[in-house]
Amino acid sequence: MKTTVIGTGRMGQGLMKVLYGHIPNLQWASRSKDRVEALILENGYTNTALVDYESALDSEILIHTLWYRDLIPWAWKNRDRLTGKILVDIANPFTEDFKDFTTEWGSSAAEELQAVLPETKVVGAFKNTFFKVFDLPVHQGLQSDVYVTGDDLDAKEKVISMLSGIPFRVLDGGSLQNNRTIERMTLFEREVAIRYGHYPYVSFRLFGL
Repeated sequence: MKTTVIGTGRMGQGLMKVLYGHIPNLQWASRSKDRVEALILENGYTNTALVDYESALDSEILIHTLWYRDLIPWAWKNRDRLTGKILVDIANPFTEDFKDFTTEWGSSAAEELQAVLPETKVVGAFKNTFFKVFDLPVHQGLQSDVYVTGDDLDAKEKVISMLSGIPFRVLDGGSLQNNRTIERMTLFEREVAIRYGHYPYVSFRLFGL
């Protein structure tokens, strides 16, 4: 089974830092072959295959790192190719000034994506994780949490299993609907982190488990 990370921006690079060595048949997709090839060499990801965006769609599991504003058009364009696949959604539907949301109160990016792709198994993850946390996911001895959400229980369990072993605490976050809370809490944690001077090193940790 192939898993492909789509995108070489800050989140794409961050995800590769924690996924490499834990996931077999890991691929990295970019619009620029030269860019992804340079990043693979720079980081020593010797067992990672580089693919273009078109070839990435052949993977059984895809983890996209697209901005939400680009995600829905991309999903519509590739709707048929994404049928039957597991698509891990990390997007947050923030406005460009990071002050509000582009989705309605009773929805979330993950649910909007699932509505566009009814034949795709959408699973939410890493929505609460800002890019700097991938450099140091353990803070004062505590791992950052990753909440994995999905309405297809089998797909959600596959993603949870796939992420086992990464330096995060991976938790079952319930249904896709719970992203309404997770996405909004992520914007809230950003505001608080900026106020106290430690943004973008900010994530969630749920105590008492």
